[in-house]
Amino acid sequence: QVQLEESGGGSVEAGGSLTLSCAASGYIKNCMAWMREAPGKDREGVAAIGWDGATTYADSANGRFSISRDTAKNTLVLQMNNLKEEESAMYYCAAVRSGASQDLIGRGYCRSWPGHWGQGTQVTVSS
Repeated sequence: QVQLEESGGGSVEAGGSLTLSCAASGYIKNCMAWMREAPGKDREGVAAIGWDGATTYADSANGRFSISRDTAKNTLVLQMNNLKEEESAMYYCAAVRSGASQDLIGRGYCRSWPGHWGQGTQVTVSS
């Protein structure tokens, strides 16, 4: 069973930066993603990265966020710059299950909906 644990959330003023990290329980050669869910809204993709290092971002995140993975440390990282108040949400680290398509489909999503999730880390951006 894959286990994912996020860290790095917190409170920041608009325009500030945060770095989120996700520690995986083992080596994961799967499509991985950061997704977020704000109160009253659907969970949405922020950024995703394929097993080959290819990346995709939500339109709103493009140019400000950067997703990366360290396969040696089994870690997924999301660097977020110039944060906006409307990006306050619970941020989740996620991985697609083995056996499912591991492709990216753009706009911050893996082709397959993730089957492994972390507990989430809260990001609050204040004006």
